[in-house]
Amino acid sequence: MTEETQKTPLEYARDIINQLKEMQHYAQTNAEKLSSQWLAFSEGEFKNKLFAEKVGDLLNKQGAYVEELQGVINDMELECNRIENEA
Repeated sequence: MTEETQKTPLEYARDIINQLKEMQHYAQTNAEKLSSQWLAFSEGEFKNKLFAEKVGDLLNKQGAYVEELQGVINDMELECNRIENEA
């Protein structure tokens, strides 16, 4: 029989931060892929203004998501550090 250990709220928050960082990594990779697709429609071999605009819109939204996610990660890390310093 194994003994299960309960995570502290701080450990749980650190786990969430790690998950958010992983999500951010994939979101950044997706933004880079969208960027190359936008270039193909905007200036490259598949010139198409309508598709360039649509992909550009997605790229802007993905970029905003990445920035917002970074802000949440920063806020959570600051709070975790504050809690650790008070302990």
